[in-house]
Amino acid sequence: MSSVAHMAGSTHDAWEKAARAGYLVSGLLHVLIGVLAFQLAFGDSSRSADQSGALASVADESFGAAILWFAFVAFLALGAWQAAKAAHVGGAGRAGSSGDRAKAVGRAVMYLALAVLTFAWARGGGSSSKGQTQDFTADLMKAPFGQVLVAALGIAVVVIGIYHVVKGWREKFLEDLTGLPRGSAGRGTRLAGKVGYIAKGVALAIVGGLFVVAAQQSDASEATGLDGAMHTLKEGPAGTVLLALVAVGLMAFGVYCFVRARYGRL
Repeated sequence: MSSVAHMAGSTHDAWEKAARAGYLVSGLLHVLIGVLAFQLAFGDSSRSADQSGALASVADESFGAAILWFAFVAFLALGAWQAAKAAHVGGAGRAGSSGDRAKAVGRAVMYLALAVLTFAWARGGGSSSKGQTQDFTADLMKAPFGQVLVAALGIAVVVIGIYHVVKGWREKFLEDLTGLPRGSAGRGTRLAGKVGYIAKGVALAIVGGLFVVAAQQSDASEATGLDGAMHTLKEGPAGTVLLALVAVGLMAFGVYCFVRARYGRL
């Protein structure tokens, strides 16, 4: 029995390390997206400022394929961890709430989707996230009450964006660093988390707004995902400055993810 327990414990530890690596890879993607957005702010639009652009940048490197396969495993492990967490939160005799479960489900979907996207790039068959978003929106519009569904999705993404802004402003993200007591978080960690969450929230709110516009105009091409959000921000008043600030914020969020990989609650 002791050997079985030891094997189970070893498997759990390996799974946890792989899941934490998911936060590490997420941090890398956010840094790369931030760099691409910063380049876009000053006129370089050769690559999409979103997940596909970041993954394409990785794929171009000497050990890009190996990094992408590592990223796939890490995202898969983190997504599976969150799915298992969702299944256990709030059950009989277990602590937690429906809100905790909903967050775990949302994270599971997000990281498993990133695993699928990364898998495609690792195999050499990656495609534009912008195109995938438009195709998904077009398919959703074909469903009964499709425009309503697309609008509802957009509003949900806007709400998530606002949640990120509030979480960053109030520094609620420090509660996710269970291995690092709130009072002991360094100034750099607090700044990276605050700026990062606010910037990511702004980007998500714009992404959601584009879904709403697509629903209003019944035009799936208006739903352009994160890259479209970056272009929309650039085209607005003081666009170059605002986009550059969001880009720096996304890089800061990536730095926070590196800290979370070590000290964060899974």
